[in-house]
Amino acid sequence: MDGLNDVQLGVVNDVQLGVFIALFGFVSVMGFLAARWRRVESLASLDEWGLGGRKFGAWISWFLIGGDLYTAYTFVAVPALVFGAGAIGFFAVPYTVVVYPLVFLAALRLWSVSHRHGYVTPADFVRGRHGSRSLALAIALTGIVATMPYIALQLVGIQAVLKVIGIKGHWPLIIAFAVLAAYTYQSGLRAPALIAFVKDGLIYLVVLVAVIYIPIKLHGFDDIFAAADKKFAKSPAPGDGTLLSSTQTLGFSTLAFGSALALFIYPHSVTALLASRSRNTIKRTLTALPAYTLLLGLLALLGYMAIAAGVTPLTDSGGKPDVNTVVPLLFDRMFNDWLSGVAFAAIAIGALVPAAIMSIAAANLFTRNVYREFLRPDATPAEEARVSKLTSLVVKGGAVLVIIALDPQFSIDLQLIGGVIILQTLPAIVLGLYTRWFHRWALLAGWAAGLIAGAVMLYGTPNPLTGKAHFGGAQYALSKLGFDSKVTIYTGIVALALNLVVAAVGTLVLRAAGTPAGVDATDPSDYHVEAGDPDVAPLPVSPGHKAPA
Repeated sequence: MDGLNDVQLGVVNDVQLGVFIALFGFVSVMGFLAARWRRVESLASLDEWGLGGRKFGAWISWFLIGGDLYTAYTFVAVPALVFGAGAIGFFAVPYTVVVYPLVFLAALRLWSVSHRHGYVTPADFVRGRHGSRSLALAIALTGIVATMPYIALQLVGIQAVLKVIGIKGHWPLIIAFAVLAAYTYQSGLRAPALIAFVKDGLIYLVVLVAVIYIPIKLHGFDDIFAAADKKFAKSPAPGDGTLLSSTQTLGFSTLAFGSALALFIYPHSVTALLASRSRNTIKRTLTALPAYTLLLGLLALLGYMAIAAGVTPLTDSGGKPDVNTVVPLLFDRMFNDWLSGVAFAAIAIGALVPAAIMSIAAANLFTRNVYREFLRPDATPAEEARVSKLTSLVVKGGAVLVIIALDPQFSIDLQLIGGVIILQTLPAIVLGLYTRWFHRWALLAGWAAGLIAGAVMLYGTPNPLTGKAHFGGAQYALSKLGFDSKVTIYTGIVALALNLVVAAVGTLVLRAAGTPAGVDATDPSDYHVEAGDPDVAPLPVSPGHKAPA
C-alpha cells in the first residue's frame, strides 16, 4: 500500500500486544502483592506507606534508586535527542558520571539528619534547619511543580510504544495509569521497590541484546556513524553532528553539570534515599549505581542506529514528527515480534516505577509541608497517610490530563523548565546541610530571583526547528546577556548563579540589620549519625510495627 508498513498504517501487532499485556499484567499483580512484602500490620503512616518503613537494604535500594532515576523518558528521549541533534544528546553520560561524587556530599548528611528527626521530605529538613515555614512551603511547592511534568513525561514513553504497536487513542494510557494509581494507593513505596527488580532486569536484557545484535545487522559501527555523519551534514540546525561544535561546548558542559546538581534534589530522589536502611546502605548503593551510566551510554547509541536503519518517526496528531517513537520503531524493525514485545514492555514498565515514586514524593510534600503545616497541625500519622494516598491519585490524574490536553512536545519542554525550577532549591537544601550562614529570608529572596530569571530566559528562548517562539529549550544565548558570541549556556546555571548572589548579598544586609535568622532545630552531630547508634532514639513506630530491639 504505497510502501507504507503496518506501523505507519496503525495495524495492531497481536503478538507484540500480547507480550506487552502479559508483562504489564505481571508487574501490576506484583504491585498489589507488594503490600504483603515485608508485611506490617498497618501502612497507616508516611514512614511505612511513603518510605517503605525506612528499611530497604543495599540490594533493594540499588534497584529502587536506579529505577527512580533512569526513567522511561531517559530510555526514549536520550536516543531520540541523539537521533535528532547528534553529540549534544550524549550530555546525559558525563552528567551521570559527575553526579555520584556530588551526591556523596549531600546524601549521607541528609539521611542522617532525617533519621534523627524523622524528616520525610526535603522541605521538612528546610523547615527544621532554617526555622522558616515560608521557606519550607516554597521548597515544597517548587518540588511539586517540578515533579508534575516529570510524571507526565513517563506517559510519553508508554504513548510512543502504544503508537508503534498500533493502538490509537488515550484510553489504554488511562487504563495503565489507573492500575498504577490503584496499586500505589494500596502498597505505597513498596510497590515500585518490588517492581524495580523486573524493570531493571528487562531493560538490561533489551539494551544488551540491542547493542550487540542491531550493529551486526547494520554491518558494524563504521556504517552506523557514517550514516549519522551523512544525515547531520544536511541538517539545517547549526552544530548538529556526531561531534560537538565549538559553540556547543559551554552549553553541553553546563547542561551536564547543572543536570547533575539537580538530579538528587528532586523530591523523588530524596524519597528513594530516605527509604534506605542506613548511611552504609547509601554508600554501597551509590558506589554501584554508575553501572547504570554504562547502560545509558549504550542507550544513546540507539539514536545513531536508528539513523542507519532508516527509521522515520511517526507523526503526532498535529502532523509533526514524533521523535519519541524512534527507539520503539527501531526495535520493531530490528527484532522479531516476541522480542520487540518484551522491549516495549520494558519501556512501559520503566515508566511505572519512577511515576509511582514521583507521585508518592509529591504527595508527601503536600501532606507534610502544606496540609499538616498550615491546615491540620494536629493531624495523626494515619490521617497523614490517608491524605498522601489521595494526593498521589490527584497527582497521577493531573499527569494524564497534561498528556491528553496538551501537545506531548510541550510537556517535554515543561520538563526542561522543571530542571531549571528544581535547581533553585539547591541553596536551601544542599548548602543548608553544611552551613547556617545564609539567612532564611535571603534564601527565599534568592529562590524567587532564580525562578523569575529562569522563567524570563526560558520564555525568551525560541526553537526555529519546531517553530516555537518561546520555551524552545534550556540553552540560553550569551548574546542576549550582552556578549558578542554564538555560544549558549544552560539556563539553570545562570538562574542558580543569580540565586546564590541574591542570597549572599541579602544575608549580609539582613545580618547587618540584626534581623532574626530563625531557630535551627538540628545539631552538628545530627549530620553524622548512623542507624542503631547508642545516642539515636528510634524513629516513631507505625501501628502494628515493632521497633527493632
